[in-house]
Amino acid sequence: MKLYSYHRSSAAYRVRIALNFKNIAHTLVPVNLLNSEQTQAPYTDKQPQGLVPCLETEDGRLLAQSGAILQYIESLHPIPALVPTEPFEAAQVRSMIDIIACDIHPVDNLRVLKYLTQTLNVNEEDKMTWYLHWIIKGFDVLETQIKATPYSLGKEVSLVDLYLIPQVYNALRFKLDMLPYPKIMATYNSCNQLPAFDIAKPESQIDFPK
Repeated sequence: MKLYSYHRSSAAYRVRIALNFKNIAHTLVPVNLLNSEQTQAPYTDKQPQGLVPCLETEDGRLLAQSGAILQYIESLHPIPALVPTEPFEAAQVRSMIDIIACDIHPVDNLRVLKYLTQTLNVNEEDKMTWYLHWIIKGFDVLETQIKATPYSLGKEVSLVDLYLIPQVYNALRFKLDMLPYPKIMATYNSCNQLPAFDIAKPESQIDFPK
């Protein structure tokens, strides 16, 4: 498998964790978002939406959107499981990850922030106010739902952790005060002790600026 990735893309980050956690052999292919490589050929021939990540299977099929990629990976490699088998518990996982995947990440990703500053002429201070506002709204809810014993849902790593850890990384990068979120931070620290998460970190990637 090939994963087209950018070191700081939280969507690519969560897929990198999954591939590591499932011990799936893969090659990472960097796509430089700062140079807009994602919006140019030949990458757009693979992912016409111009976003990362994109998964290329061994037989050359292409799959976009991290949620779809993670579902595909889980279907092919169900052990170790990232989603509970009990239907209601599985739905609870989806509910929690949607707080990040639907309500935080889409309004805080690079193309939205560029639109704010380059098209709507929003200044940097107001852009950061926007960015942190949506993280806070999501984290306020997640903090009440996370168990942190030691992971989001308890003793086993779940899909919630794969979504949460990249989002916390971004929050720390942009200096959000994490004191109101002790359970989120406990989960973050526990997960990052695992090789699957450590290897997936932005600074561990071949395209991370040296």
